[in-house]
Amino acid sequence: MAGQSDKEILSLDDLETALASDTKIKLAGIDIDGILRGKLVSKKKFLSVAKDGFGFCSVIFGWDMHDLTYFRELKISNKENGYKDLVAKIDLSSYRRIPWEDNVPFFLVSFCDPDTGKPISACPRSLLRTAVQKLHKAGYGAMAGAEYEFFTFRAPRDRSIQTTHLSSATTAPYLQTNPVDSLPHLTQGMFGYSLTDPIHNQDWFYSIFDACEKFRCNVEGWHTESGPGVFEAALEFGEITEMADRASLFKYVVKAMGSKYGITPTFMAKPKQGLPGNSGHVHCSIVDKKSGKNLFYRGEKDPNPPYQDLEYVSDLGRQFLAGILDGLADVMPLIAPTVNSYKRLVENFWAPVTVSWGLEHRAASIRLIAPPTASAKATRFEIRVCGADSNPSLVLATIVALGWRGIEKKMDIPVPPLSRGEDVGGSSDEGERLPKNLKDSTARFMAKGSVAREVFGDEFVDHYGGTREHECRLWDEAVTDWEVRRYIETV
Repeated sequence: MAGQSDKEILSLDDLETALASDTKIKLAGIDIDGILRGKLVSKKKFLSVAKDGFGFCSVIFGWDMHDLTYFRELKISNKENGYKDLVAKIDLSSYRRIPWEDNVPFFLVSFCDPDTGKPISACPRSLLRTAVQKLHKAGYGAMAGAEYEFFTFRAPRDRSIQTTHLSSATTAPYLQTNPVDSLPHLTQGMFGYSLTDPIHNQDWFYSIFDACEKFRCNVEGWHTESGPGVFEAALEFGEITEMADRASLFKYVVKAMGSKYGITPTFMAKPKQGLPGNSGHVHCSIVDKKSGKNLFYRGEKDPNPPYQDLEYVSDLGRQFLAGILDGLADVMPLIAPTVNSYKRLVENFWAPVTVSWGLEHRAASIRLIAPPTASAKATRFEIRVCGADSNPSLVLATIVALGWRGIEKKMDIPVPPLSRGEDVGGSSDEGERLPKNLKDSTARFMAKGSVAREVFGDEFVDHYGGTREHECRLWDEAVTDWEVRRYIETV
């Protein structure tokens, strides 16, 4: 590894020493869909902009994940403002090296308005940091963890392509001429926690774990999940803004390693009909900023709790939970951001469908992890609605913003804990049904007086809501394989 350790850059003064042997640096920001957008720059260029930032085309907030400009142009980037540059501010604390690219130095950036110098409303990293700053002002900090499931496929090799690279077998060209259902899974059958399935793709399997460690997005647990070619990784918990970055970078690692081995991973929420979807569960707790003490734990058992499930949960923790439950249905596009997200959130597939919670209850939207089943310092909430397709920064910003709203307003928990034995997310008298599709979800998110507008402001809601309306319009105009198969000869 060139230069000093990738954990030691704390200021501009450290840069030249750390990058002494380097000639180039890779930079990337996170767009509204959670996709890394970046470039390679020379060291000379990097050093010249490290303090004040550099121009980055705003079109990454003016087009969708396939670079199609939004059908209704939005405020940040449009024809009228010429798709002007934003200022990309380099986060020196994000420094790491890319082990699969000859240890090229890597930094994350956040995006600012060139006229005001303030973060743009749609910058996911900035949105999270703004939410967390409210906690910091009160003397609190936040910790988080993340777990991601994903399917893996291996496209048949195109023998007409003469190359020695394994990555010549990719799904994109294959799917241009073949049905999706014919795409081979990396492994077959349902075998969660298998010790033998990973042996079939051993080099790839261990490359993910090792690359994550070197790239500072460490994996805590890594195993097969139930489903053909399905894997799950639990990332090491940490400070919430760092966790969001590491979660985004984890997806980058998985995709990069896949490209080297001719494997295509997908973080789609529901890649295959009839099979479980890909979850992206996140965990969150509030701590004392100075001591690190978990503030969701009560300290002593409450002899008269509102619900028995809460007997070891502090008043702060109860209010935080109440805030999430109160606003959950209004912010669903941030947690379930695609048309496909809602194919996962259906009854009888271990996915939550209502505003619900419960102590160690995996069918609930919010699973409380607390004594007596967990240690005091591990007291936290697991938000189980999120799919693997969600943007980690937006999800964690949403949890913090809703929870803080509950604390500020000293909210009471609006629904009782989910009944034991309930496996579809709860009945209608226990909690309202979450929106069933992106169109309804977006309408509620953008409605006048929505909780989303209260916690994030109109500018962000109008922008993000516009991007989801774009997704809905493309879906409305699409002619699917299902439609053709069903109607081509019969109507």
